[in-house]
Formats: sequence, structure tokens, C-alpha cells
Amino acid sequence: MGNPKGFLEIGRVGFERRPVEERIQDWNEVYKEFPEDKLKAQASRCMDCGVPFCHQGCPLGNIIPDWNDLVYRGQWQEALLRLLATNNFPEFTGRLCPAPCEGSCVLGINADPVTIKNIEVTIIDRAFKEGIIRPRRPVRRTGKAVAIVGSGPAGLAAAAQLNQAGHWVTVYERDDRIGGLLRYGIPEFKMEKKILDRRLNIMLEEGVMFRTNANVGVNVSVEELRREFDAILLAGGATAPRDLQVPGRELKGVYFAMEFLPLQNKRCEGDNIPDADFISAKDQRVVIIGGGDTGADCLGTVHRQGCRSVVQFEILPKPPGERAADNPWPNWPNIFRTSSAHEEGGGREYCVLTTKLTGRNGHVEQLHVIRVEFEGRNMREIPGTEFTIDADLVLLAMGFLGPEKKGMLDQLGVVINERGNVATNAEKMTNIPGVFAAGDMSRGQSLIVWAIREGRQAARFIDKYLMGSTDLP
Repeated sequence: MGNPKGFLEIGRVGFERRPVEERIQDWNEVYKEFPEDKLKAQASRCMDCGVPFCHQGCPLGNIIPDWNDLVYRGQWQEALLRLLATNNFPEFTGRLCPAPCEGSCVLGINADPVTIKNIEVTIIDRAFKEGIIRPRRPVRRTGKAVAIVGSGPAGLAAAAQLNQAGHWVTVYERDDRIGGLLRYGIPEFKMEKKILDRRLNIMLEEGVMFRTNANVGVNVSVEELRREFDAILLAGGATAPRDLQVPGRELKGVYFAMEFLPLQNKRCEGDNIPDADFISAKDQRVVIIGGGDTGADCLGTVHRQGCRSVVQFEILPKPPGERAADNPWPNWPNIFRTSSAHEEGGGREYCVLTTKLTGRNGHVEQLHVIRVEFEGRNMREIPGTEFTIDADLVLLAMGFLGPEKKGMLDQLGVVINERGNVATNAEKMTNIPGVFAAGDMSRGQSLIVWAIREGRQAARFIDKYLMGSTDLP
């Protein structure tokens, strides 16, 4: 704790976003660079509290007070070592994680919490810029081979860990590029794909093997994996979207978010996608159903595509501006938040239920909705509050219901639990010996930081399964 009065003397200052009128003209990340002296000042706000609850808030158990203090002192390389001790990809979490650690910051009891996430991403980006992050090939190979199905954050974290343990790791991805949701779900303005690519290039040099266009259970047989690998990790995510079960759903112009977002990301990658196959919001009246992060990703994307208008509907009530009485520290603060996409325009409506869609010539033209209210968890429609809204494009961002069951999971014969996810024991193994599961596929839709933790945990248990013991953290 280099500055014992830091939290008393210095207020919270976050990264500044580029002006709206500038950033909606491109697909670059929205944040400006943050001066080093100001970042050190922010790091000095860390209180060195007796019990650092940020550790509890972070699923990875990041050693946050240590690297805050080291940044304040200008000891960047030591801060990097503390950061990488618990997190394989801080350049991802520092951009994409909602920072539950900040929700548990002790300073947050009666003041603004420390800007943990901003400090984290600066440590790793500086290390890449200075060439400190280099490939580390394993000292020895065990001769064991592991297949990982899915190249999102859980699969990549497990691959990185298992490779360092000396196993031969092959990651299977059904899409044409590696990255899962990091590649095709997260828009460029939240994380430019060069950030992902530089990490993947390092993993390749370290010996991790990637196979794209490899859909296990479809064009890659389950039997092949069982035959060629000593262990298999299922990390394919929770990719079955929640649908809108209302009349008119079949109309053209209604798409799942994960039908819409990947196409724009592919164009940003330079792919030539014909206009006939592309979903564009240009000059369209857009309605986004779903008020979470995926809905915000759609919102920022339609702004950049040049939509005519956009409104985002959420069925749940608007969160309060401050913690409610039943949402005390150090729990995650369920409060109203404004993302960069919301700053850029568009309406936000809460307690709105869509009852049907109508249109002409097979294309959607209107949503019919009604306002609702909640008594506890019970929802009630409010008579007389029906209204309609014009729409040329409707995007469904209502979350996910778990992994897709057809194909790989059915062929493997893994047990599905009551929540619709792949069931595992305490060591991440399914009912099939040698077949493990991690990330959203076994946990359900969750945060990137939970996916990385799940991947690291699974790697530890796989290493133990293969070798009888493990030194992986």
C-alpha cells in the first residue's frame, strides 16, 4: 500500500470513450488510451484492506491488491507475473468481463470502487507492446493427447494449461476461425480481433494445434476422438438460443442475435459476404428483444450499420440506480448501467412483453406488445397497456438455453442435468470416463471470467486423470 491515503484523496476515474459521432463511423474499440500517471493514481486507491473481498468477487481469484500496488510503484513486470498467475487471458477479461471484483471491492461499501478492470488490461497490453509476452514451449512432452471441442474462453484456457503441462492438445472448432464467441459473438468495438489473434499466434508457437471447420458429431466423428485421444474436454458453450414463441415468429426479418452478429464480424475480418446473405440494419427500424449484454452488442452494431431507429425491449423491471436493500455489498450490484452502445442512441423500454408479430408479404412490419408488472417473481400483464411499434428488423437477444444436444452430445451419450447442461462430477468428468466438460456447456450461460476458471479447473483434473497427480493451479 504505497499511498495509504489514496482512497481518501483520489476519486475514481475510468477510461474515456471516444466521442460518439466519431466511433460509430468505425469498428475500432471505443476507449482511448489512459495516461500512466493517472493509472498509477487509480491503483493507489486500493486500500490494502485486511480481507480483500475482490478475491471473492473474482471467480479466478486474481491477486488484485498485489498488482494494484505494483502498478502504483511502477513495477510493471512484477505486476504482470501476479496477473498471469491466475488468468491466462487478461487481455480478454480486461475488455469483456463486467468486473464482479469491483462489485466486491471494500472501498465500494461507501465510495466508488477501484478501477480494477482498467488496471488489469493496461498491465497485459503494456506487456505485449514491450514484447514481454513470448511463447513458452513446454520443457517436456508427456506423450498424452487431449482433444478440446470448442475454442471459446473455456476451451482456450484449458488448452493453454494442458499444453504447459506437456500434453499434446488439439482444439476443434466448427466455425472457420478459432475463438468461439470471442471471434463471432463479441463485436469489434468491444474487442478488436487482432487482440485475439495475437494470443492465438502465441498458443500456436507453444504447440497447441487448432482444427477449424471441424464439427464434432457431424464431419468429425465422435469415434475418431475417442480412438485418437487420451481425454476429451467438451467446451462448446451454451449455443441453443431462447426463441420467441409468439404468432408471426416465422416472418422474415426476425433473427437470433447469433445469426446477426457473426455476419458483421466476418465482414470486419474481410470476408466477402454477398448482400443477399447479409443481415443489415441500414435504414431499418430495429427492435432488439433482450436487455442484456448480447442486446447491447446488437445495439452498437446496428448504430454502426446506419439504422433508421432502434429500441431495446426488456421484459424485466428497470434496475435501481443504487443497490437495493436486498442486494447488499459484497454481492454483485444489480443496478442500472449504461454501456457504450447505449450512449450512442436508441430507446430502452422495461417491463415489455411481445405478444405477436405482424407483417405483409411474409416480412415483419410491427410488434404487438403489452406492459407487465411483477409481484415477486410472478409477472402480470397490465390491461389497457397494449401498443404496437413498427419494425423492419427484429433481433432476438433473450439468452441461451444450454448446449445443443443433437450431434456430439447425443452420440457420446453424456448425461444432461435438470438445467439442460452437460452433467459432471466434482472433477469435471461426465458419466463417460475420460470425457470432461467445462464452461457454459456444463455451467450454463455465464461470464467470460467463469469460462476461463472452468477451463483452468478442467485442465487440472484432466492432467490428474492422465498422470495420477498434477502441478497445475
